[in-house]
Amino acid sequence: MGFLTSRKSRSTKRAEARALKAKAKLEARLAARNDRRRMHMQARSESAARRDSRKTELATLKAQRQIAQDQLRAVREGKLLSPTRIRRTLTVVRLLAPVLLPVLYKGAIAVRGVLDQRRADRLGIPLAELGQYSGFGAELSARIAGAEQSLQAVLDRAPKDAETKKFTSAVRARLDELGTAVGASEHMPPTRRRAAHAAIARELDGIDADLLARLGVR
Repeated sequence: MGFLTSRKSRSTKRAEARALKAKAKLEARLAARNDRRRMHMQARSESAARRDSRKTELATLKAQRQIAQDQLRAVREGKLLSPTRIRRTLTVVRLLAPVLLPVLYKGAIAVRGVLDQRRADRLGIPLAELGQYSGFGAELSARIAGAEQSLQAVLDRAPKDAETKKFTSAVRARLDELGTAVGASEHMPPTRRRAAHAAIARELDGIDADLLARLGVR
């Protein structure tokens, strides 16, 4: 009976290992597909931003050329500061303002969107969560938040296991301490802050490795 139970246990473990491996492969494919989609969207945003910037540049150059031509004509006629010249300049400005301002605003918004997406990609977070992380330690704060989510996933897999509870409790306490350290480093001189960030990053590397091992990723 014990022999049959042992064989069944080994069979179950092998099945679980195969399931975890298949899950990891699926998650990797999904992550790769999401990365390709994000890169495609980013490329489209950058292209739109470049087009808007080009339109703004062309409109500005055209206006500057017209003003320069008017100034040259005024100099030749000796009327650079004449009332007619001043009125004409003001008229040009009033005519161009409604055209240039929307284009400038749209271009600024597009550029800001591209920059925000790049920063979110660098932090490894969705764009919608970008506002939650700021300061010199934003990347570390995002890593800590990600580790906390992974830690919860570990606990959810074995919520009644005493050893798992002990592990997650200890790691959660350490992540809280690291989060406090990141906040404290914001007020340090640059040299000390860089050293503190490097030490925190090393600890997070170790925690990430432990979490991945618990989740079956070697």
